[in-house]
Amino acid sequence: MRDRYYSKIILFGEYSMIFDATALMIPLKRFSAQWQFPQSRNRTASLTSNQSLKRFCQYLSENEELSKLFNLQALRRDLNDGLFLASNVPSGYGLGSSGTLVAAVYDRYAVQKTEDYLQLKTLFGKMESHFHGSSSGIDPLQCYLGKPFKITPKGVELLPDDFLKKDIHICLIDTKIKSNTKPLVNHFKAQRENPEFLSRFQTEYLPCVKTCIDTMIEGDNELFFKSLRQFTKGQLQFLRPMVTDNTLDLFTTDYDFNFGIKISGSGGGGYVLGFTDDVTKANELLSLSCHFETFDGIDTLPRSSVGMTCHQKAKKSMRGEFDIIWL
Repeated sequence: MRDRYYSKIILFGEYSMIFDATALMIPLKRFSAQWQFPQSRNRTASLTSNQSLKRFCQYLSENEELSKLFNLQALRRDLNDGLFLASNVPSGYGLGSSGTLVAAVYDRYAVQKTEDYLQLKTLFGKMESHFHGSSSGIDPLQCYLGKPFKITPKGVELLPDDFLKKDIHICLIDTKIKSNTKPLVNHFKAQRENPEFLSRFQTEYLPCVKTCIDTMIEGDNELFFKSLRQFTKGQLQFLRPMVTDNTLDLFTTDYDFNFGIKISGSGGGGYVLGFTDDVTKANELLSLSCHFETFDGIDTLPRSSVGMTCHQKAKKSMRGEFDIIWL
């Protein structure tokens, strides 16, 4: 059994995974979860996690297929003794907070484990559906394996830990807005019923995702950043509701250096990902103030001050900066 379960980042492939298209995942070891029995301190956090696990256990027990795959008697016993998942993975940030839970329960309580990654992905999808209504299963798979991998219709290909070239730098940019996965996924699935949307997504967006993945793995920086610019435009075109207003200018601006941005996970908040080969210029760009405005006493979503125009007079405003984590 693993000591801890790391959070994850989808470098490329969210939403396109619904079509069993190519996706690229890496672990984010800054955040993780591990099993613990309660201590005298931090009882509130342990109780919250314990109650969440009890609801998940109930979900598993009520599912005829899943209930046969786990030692639920042992899980119930441990939960009654106060077992919980100690986690610093932020919820609603696209980093796999539910994925770590699913991976941890499988690792500790599965009756018979499998090494077939595609079977695991399918099983994890059914388990994680408790949290999101539907799930591809890829987030828990990443949290369970804890290694970079590329997933294709043919299978899961594990990658070396150092597959990323040193001159491609990735950062997490905090939108400071919690995301709610389920309505965003439902919106996308509704859009998919539109034949024109579906055709263009498959012929324009999915090939761009694959090119970004292939060129990143191959280390072709010139083609990668060229493809990334096209990919960013594609996210605005096909996934606009998933782009928060306070990062919209970062998506729409044409930069004079290699810099690109994309949603992370389901989007709609949490972190967005930035890619560059010039950290100094990227830091200068991202250190520009964000402008939070209140109109007529109603707080609006924060918007970046880059290129922002305002046609309404704000009663009050406050300034802050993007919080950035470089990987």
